[in-house]
Amino acid sequence: MSRPQRLGVLAGSFNPPTIAHEELVYAAGFHVDEVLCVVPSVLPHKEYFGATLEQRLAMLEAARLMPPCSIATSEKGLFIDIARECREHYGPDTRLSFICGRDAAERILAWDYGRPGVVEEMLKEFELLVAARSGEFQPPAEFQHRIHPLGLRAAHDQVSSTEVRERIARGEPWEHLVPGTIVERVREIYS
Repeated sequence: MSRPQRLGVLAGSFNPPTIAHEELVYAAGFHVDEVLCVVPSVLPHKEYFGATLEQRLAMLEAARLMPPCSIATSEKGLFIDIARECREHYGPDTRLSFICGRDAAERILAWDYGRPGVVEEMLKEFELLVAARSGEFQPPAEFQHRIHPLGLRAAHDQVSSTEVRERIARGEPWEHLVPGTIVERVREIYS
């Protein structure tokens, strides 16, 4: 098995996967050799509810995301922990780029990690590919060399797993917000 030189990591709860996730994977394909979708078994800023870990993995598999895309779980949920697990598997020569939206990038840079210097440590381990989400992300000057814009074909600012779940709960149309290959699975899990 050949290891990618450039690996994009899309970590998330995928509760459920959406067309926004699909678009992030597609857009990242222009920057990396492979995208790894990672579902943490422990979420750092959310409670685990809704679909089980196994159901989330099955939905990701059924979504058939393109370009070359693989799926994994992680013992922990912070990007730095996921990056270290990726290093163990892919080796030190693979260039890691975490894929996220503007809102997640802001959270990553502002998160209280319990000690100073963590953001700098993280951005030595990996880079960020950041898609616009309700606005463009403007990285701080000291991080601009490690944070890059990720252009999308279409804006999906209002598309989120939360929106899908809320629409299902209200009985509103939601099917257009998830990849077509998982509509029935989403219906079974969340209805």
